[in-house]
Amino acid sequence: MKAMVLCAGLGTRLRPLTERWPKPAMPFLGQPLLRYHLAVLKAAGVTEVGINTHHLPDTMAAVARAECERAGLPLHVVHEPVIQGTGGGIRGLRDFLSGEDFLVFNGDILFPVDLKPVVAAHRESGAVATMVLLPMPEGEKYAAVEADAGGQVRRIAGYGPGGEGLKPWHFTGVHVMSPSVFDFMTAEGPEDINREVYVRVMQAGLQVRGHAVDAYWSDLGMPSRYLATVRDVLEGRVPLQALGKDSPLAGLKAGADGATGAWVHPEAHVEGTVRGPAYVGKGSVVDAGAIVGPGVSVGPGARVGQGARLERCAVFEETQVSPGESLTEVLAWGPHRVPAPLTGR
Repeated sequence: MKAMVLCAGLGTRLRPLTERWPKPAMPFLGQPLLRYHLAVLKAAGVTEVGINTHHLPDTMAAVARAECERAGLPLHVVHEPVIQGTGGGIRGLRDFLSGEDFLVFNGDILFPVDLKPVVAAHRESGAVATMVLLPMPEGEKYAAVEADAGGQVRRIAGYGPGGEGLKPWHFTGVHVMSPSVFDFMTAEGPEDINREVYVRVMQAGLQVRGHAVDAYWSDLGMPSRYLATVRDVLEGRVPLQALGKDSPLAGLKAGADGATGAWVHPEAHVEGTVRGPAYVGKGSVVDAGAIVGPGVSVGPGARVGQGARLERCAVFEETQVSPGESLTEVLAWGPHRVPAPLTGR
């Protein structure tokens, strides 16, 4: 089975971080976010991966090559000089994906889910596409996918034929598709897979189905959500077993309080105090008198200066936190301190 990871987005809500990394290449607890996607896809039976690039294409392609080589997955890359949207992006890999059912995975989420049952249900249903769904997160304003009692999608973000007795769901950004989906795409130009392509499928009387799962999901596309996801992992709210050796905490020893402890890489140098839940990455330094945690991620090669105080924040790789500096609810990269308020999360 083949899969595509959508990697062409601009990441405007995460600037200036995305001036350095495309979202799927961004570090998350010491590893590129793409590594977690590949672990999920490989566990589902995927044997080849394709990506599309647009923003920082050389960086995205280099990270993808390294991560696919590490995972033992051949990689196919298509560059989009003009961004094509989700539908156009998938269409750009038509030659690679055609021939059998395939998976599509958003590049900016953390979603350690077992997709094997979803793939099996899609193949049994004969649907053109199956959208992986969750109950609508409380307090969020994501566009709803509305499905009938039999799981058939009838409206997406207000588009589609509709019907009676529909239930709203949250779309995770993961789909299983049959090659017939390409028959409903335009020949060229940007288009949206959900609001345009799937609507044509439904209007033609064919099936787009929803498959609800029970799994942790987070969108890392905003600073507050990125930091909240770090906190969720460190506090043990994310089942990481499905990631196996690619779990960000694999091989690390926690503090005395187990999953909520101080996860410190053996090649980190800590003279200060680390208060769990916290993560201190490979080659990082915590100087004497510094206090790191709770709720802190310190990336590989970063340095926390003497007397600094970090709480509920993420420090990216190679970043220097000045002696005496105090950071709370921010993402720190180089000289940048990006506010990431966690109020209500």
